[in-house]
Amino acid sequence: MSLPTLFPGATLGVMGGGQLGRMFVHAAQRMGYFTAVLDPDAASPAGLVSHHHIQTGYLDPEGLARLAECSAAVTTEFENVPAPALAALALQRPVAPGAEAVAIAQDRAREKAHFVRCGVPCAPYAVIETPEQLAAVPDELLPGILKTARLGYDGKGQQRVATRAELAAAWAGLKGVPCVLEKRLPLAAECSVIVARGWDGAMVHFPPQLNLHRDGILAVTQVHEGNLPKVLVQRSIDATKSIANGLQYVGVLCVEFFVLEDGSLVVNEMAPRPHNSGHYTQDACDVSQFELQVRALAGLPLTPPRQHSPAIMLNLLGDLWFASTAQDAATEPPWARVLALPGTHLHLYGKHEARRGRKMGHLNITGASAAQVRATALEAAQLLGLEAF
Repeated sequence: MSLPTLFPGATLGVMGGGQLGRMFVHAAQRMGYFTAVLDPDAASPAGLVSHHHIQTGYLDPEGLARLAECSAAVTTEFENVPAPALAALALQRPVAPGAEAVAIAQDRAREKAHFVRCGVPCAPYAVIETPEQLAAVPDELLPGILKTARLGYDGKGQQRVATRAELAAAWAGLKGVPCVLEKRLPLAAECSVIVARGWDGAMVHFPPQLNLHRDGILAVTQVHEGNLPKVLVQRSIDATKSIANGLQYVGVLCVEFFVLEDGSLVVNEMAPRPHNSGHYTQDACDVSQFELQVRALAGLPLTPPRQHSPAIMLNLLGDLWFASTAQDAATEPPWARVLALPGTHLHLYGKHEARRGRKMGHLNITGASAAQVRATALEAAQLLGLEAF
């Protein structure tokens, strides 16, 4: 499918007003586009910097009509935007990614079935929606991880289980909602690949990112030559492209993988949007993931991005504003000392209140060599009170 190109001067709409929307808006505005954000929060990071902020719920018919009226095309900035809202918008305007792709990403059972259809290996799993399915779970899936089929992100809605009794108790604790039980695998590392796919099927990708999670939230991303074995680099890129093509996807897509101790690769999940692990592209590449999101939505050429510097991204949570566990009032982290380090790039999201566990920003570190970047990143982490990696 090919659509007319939307040139700078057009208005691009985005469903969702979080930090990913904010960075999309900044990228679109830098290229000369106007922007419109639909988000119910008056202080949403993207809404505060957009030309238009439609402050309604995501399923509000009047709000959706206003977004369609003022936008030439619409994207989304987080995966839990209701798919029916995207379907309604698509009746009037081009929407990328489409409602069906987002709906699949919102449901772990459908997502895993899609991975299987695309020939991409994932962890052995079972869908649990009824007591009968619970009783029929194969013994070889334990120990495992029970995950809610819907609305899970950043480690939420997940519980480790080792026995059938623990599995039954965990499912009951989740009120018997549809779940997926995944076999727990021996992990050596985690990585992700980000691709951008156009309306015409053209696709480009960034190099695979090596990721470290803490408490289910991405903490560190490292991207440089040799961060992964070459065989896994190509395998992860090919798998991500297969998943995107299978969805007839348009926009930026991130697919996360597990690297197992035996050197094999299994897919974990996908995010139908730009991703935390791609934030380094803002300072280490000639085209960022957010500019590619703009280009894909607007039908502009998708040029292959070039990484010009090794990079490490440190995720900045609200905990940094509370250096002491006994501290009640937020205190600004030592930005001046951090920014005195060569190759540091601070990105804060404009959130008015720091809270523990809340994503407040990220720090990109670039340099001439992977060793230099790592040394600087470790120094920055120490200044901020972050755990070494």
